[in-house]
Amino acid sequence: MASLYTHQDENIRKTWFLMTIFFVVVMVLGWYFSFVLGNQFILYGAVAFSIFMNVFSYWYSDKIVLKMSGAKSVVREENRELCNIVENLSITAGLPMPRIFIIEDQAPNAFATGRDKEHAVVAVTTGILRILNKNELEGVISHELSHIGNRDILLSTVVVVLVGFVTLLSDFFIRMSHFGGGYNRDNRASGAIMIIGIILAVLSPLIAVLIQLAISRKREFLADASGALLTRYPEGLASALQKIGAYSRPMIRANNATAHLFIANPFGGTGKKISSLFMTHPHIEDRIKALRGF
Repeated sequence: MASLYTHQDENIRKTWFLMTIFFVVVMVLGWYFSFVLGNQFILYGAVAFSIFMNVFSYWYSDKIVLKMSGAKSVVREENRELCNIVENLSITAGLPMPRIFIIEDQAPNAFATGRDKEHAVVAVTTGILRILNKNELEGVISHELSHIGNRDILLSTVVVVLVGFVTLLSDFFIRMSHFGGGYNRDNRASGAIMIIGIILAVLSPLIAVLIQLAISRKREFLADASGALLTRYPEGLASALQKIGAYSRPMIRANNATAHLFIANPFGGTGKKISSLFMTHPHIEDRIKALRGF
């Protein structure tokens, strides 16, 4: 029977699977370039680079996310109430207290990141601190702590680096095929491989994004439920989501690579008019309904 522990194990497996897929994709692209350009050192470079990127994404992806979001570290003296809420809920959840960051942005939102619970981070915007009362803020923090406890954060944070890089690599692949793919132009095998390579390069960003979306939407419902159990007050999170969903303006640093990390769509609104296939989050109305039926 599925449980919280099977979900945690599944996240670990998904992380290793994603890193393996990234390794294979870079290997294939490196082999293609080495074949077309007649230089086997390109393949060796691709192997070394894919290993480096996997290690880098594991150890440093959280720092990249914080930098991309413009988050600043907070000490207790700067916001005692927020720190107390995070500390109390962390004790209740049996988790080490994560580091706390604040993003200067009027859009209400929050996210958690880090490679494990000992190196976790919770970040909130100034907008969310402005519009939520204490019970609602506790609901949001409990949701983010649930992502930490459910081991969502490593998978979600690694996705930022690897998926984003696959997109950049694919664009580079297409450009190189266009400008440098003339080597062995008369060779039919080379031409066929080039066509296959370009097709893969075009599809890889779409595949990466679909993986990103599938990972994100499923975990939000579980984090909502786990957060409600943590506070024993589902209405707090439900009310917070209602206020967050009513804010229509996007975050200043809204980014497709990091959108799935946030508690709600950072591009503003509930996204009801957007096809569910291309949403990084479930509809807020559905999440509120689930919480209020808890």
